[in-house]
Amino acid sequence: MNLVRRLAAAPAGRRSKWVVLAVWIIALLVLGPLSGKLTGAENNDNASWLPSSAESTKVLNLQGQFVSIESAPAVVVYSRDSGITPADTAKATQDATAFAQIAHVIGPVAPPHPSTDGKALQSVVMIDMSKGGWNNLGPAVDKIRSIATAGDQGMTAHVGGPGGYGADQSKAFAGIDGTLLYSTLGVVIVLLLLTYRSPTLWLLPLLSSGLALTAAQAVIYLLAAHAGLTVNGQSQGILTVLVIGAGTDYALLLVARYREELRRHEDRHEAMAEALHRAGPAILASAATVAVSMLCLMVAEMNSTSGLGPVCAIGVLVALLAMITLLPALLVICGRWVFWPVRPSFGTAEPTETGLWAKVGGGIARRPRIVWIGTALALGALALGMFGLKADGLSSAGSFSTKPDSVAAQTVIDAHFPAGTGSPLRVIANASAGDQVAAALGRLDGHGLTGVTAPVDRNGLAYVTATLTSSPDSTAAENTVDAARAAVHAVPGANAYVGGDTAVRLDVQRASNHDNQVIIPLVLVVVLVILGLLLRAVIAPIVLILTVVLSFAAALGVSALAFTHLFHFEGEDNAFPLFVFVFLVALGIDYNIFLMTRVREESVKHGTRNGALAGLAATGGVITSAGLILASTFGVLGTLPIVGFAEIGFAVCLGVLLDTFVVRSVLVTALAMDLDHRLWWPSGLSRRRTESRIEIPEEVAAT
Repeated sequence: MNLVRRLAAAPAGRRSKWVVLAVWIIALLVLGPLSGKLTGAENNDNASWLPSSAESTKVLNLQGQFVSIESAPAVVVYSRDSGITPADTAKATQDATAFAQIAHVIGPVAPPHPSTDGKALQSVVMIDMSKGGWNNLGPAVDKIRSIATAGDQGMTAHVGGPGGYGADQSKAFAGIDGTLLYSTLGVVIVLLLLTYRSPTLWLLPLLSSGLALTAAQAVIYLLAAHAGLTVNGQSQGILTVLVIGAGTDYALLLVARYREELRRHEDRHEAMAEALHRAGPAILASAATVAVSMLCLMVAEMNSTSGLGPVCAIGVLVALLAMITLLPALLVICGRWVFWPVRPSFGTAEPTETGLWAKVGGGIARRPRIVWIGTALALGALALGMFGLKADGLSSAGSFSTKPDSVAAQTVIDAHFPAGTGSPLRVIANASAGDQVAAALGRLDGHGLTGVTAPVDRNGLAYVTATLTSSPDSTAAENTVDAARAAVHAVPGANAYVGGDTAVRLDVQRASNHDNQVIIPLVLVVVLVILGLLLRAVIAPIVLILTVVLSFAAALGVSALAFTHLFHFEGEDNAFPLFVFVFLVALGIDYNIFLMTRVREESVKHGTRNGALAGLAATGGVITSAGLILASTFGVLGTLPIVGFAEIGFAVCLGVLLDTFVVRSVLVTALAMDLDHRLWWPSGLSRRRTESRIEIPEEVAAT
């Protein structure tokens, strides 16, 4: 134990602080160049997101024997309300020839196909992604679109299908890493300046968070490149927000305790050693809660979800390491002047004892039971909005906060062609049963399917495609996939799999539902165990878990109402409830840990009721600042044009604010005062009653 404490105090040592700084400098010189390679290690292919056991994933893995799996069809659709003219057809035919000359387009391109109503034409252009992946889509689709829309003379042209949609999505994600990083840093800088009211102090937490992000990105790159860790655009975007947000939170807690100890110790090295000793357990428990909660995502069926877990866990642990080693060393090296103009001098009074949160605590102490019951009822009322949640996935159109060209193209396709054009149903079966499988699909002609192709045999497998008559992202199309699966599964010896874009959407929805049912209870159990070990009690962890779950429900309820009536989103992404739950429970419990570890420390000296009042007074300011910073960093996600990101950012931002200003400061404090010593059952502290009168400071009582 002495060795552990000496290691923990190393950043505060007169000589060892320089060693800590040198180690970080060397590590960053080695890891810095690797962090920039993380974007190149991303895997955004469908198979890397989907559950490996899903039929659609198996089709993706097998269809390369029949068609190029490294290509995407862009559907060019022309329309004229008064009817397509011969000149229109000639232009579209000339365009098809020109499309074949575009880089990354697989030629030749077939002539345009007319609609049955004579008001539209469509051409399917295959775009090669074997070299450059999704990065090829944007430039190719831009050139296709410029050719198709040039000299139309009244005929409109749009580019849609998987290729058009992928290009628009690629544009929406373009520069996302830089946008998120600079927006997040800007928000953090402003809030740190407001929190510290110092032109210098904010630099140290921000520098430590930035260096932690660089180190985390390098470690994750190494694991992605050499250990098979799945990283995609979603996980990298969330990593940026999480590391800077959580890292700054830990910095705020440590700096607040350090400033408090500077008033009690003349030597700043002793003050930092004591601050690490007192605040360290809460910071460690907080980071452990977040990291272990994130690792719970690894049991998910969705590859994108399971890959997010270790990415976020690594980010949080690296942020923790920076905040308990690099930041303390920098603070001690700089000395008290870094707090200028309000330097915490030795022997001066601690202002939190009579500050705003001491007054709030004094108000709660007068009627704690009425306060917590009223607060719980209010949060419960907000949670009723959850009944309006529609987390069954977003359509292609609903995935964007704007209306890109690919969405307009799908509208035209739906009006004039079979809606599933460009996104066929793909079936792979044993070659011996190919004809029977095609016949089984043919019986669905007119019942959701059309244009069933003859089977193509290769390597003992048969490949059959069919066109959906409904929009590929519609419920009707999903029902057709289920009907097709039932039909081909009934063919003896076929061993058939049904895939395609609609099947992918359906499998994602079902895997996400499974993940919600498994991971949410698992995270609750894990967090409960960590809280029990930290607080050495049973009642307190249960109370804290219930308050955070109530906060999550309230945030989800308000978010559902806002998405429907304020932002007019069509629904929520499949993974929305799970991601919001994990982030809110893991991050929301942070503030309860910060508060309750201090309450327990004070309860040993003064009893639980007075300990709750002292704990709130001491931690209220720093937790409020931390909550505002974390909420703002996640709020940055809400500015992105991708609805899935915007929804997660809004809900987590709202939930963190509820945790900061309502749950932690009012609900938990009132419960602690009302339960008194019973909160710590079965530890020895549970047998120590507080005197009936809570000791409210005179300055607070007079207000």
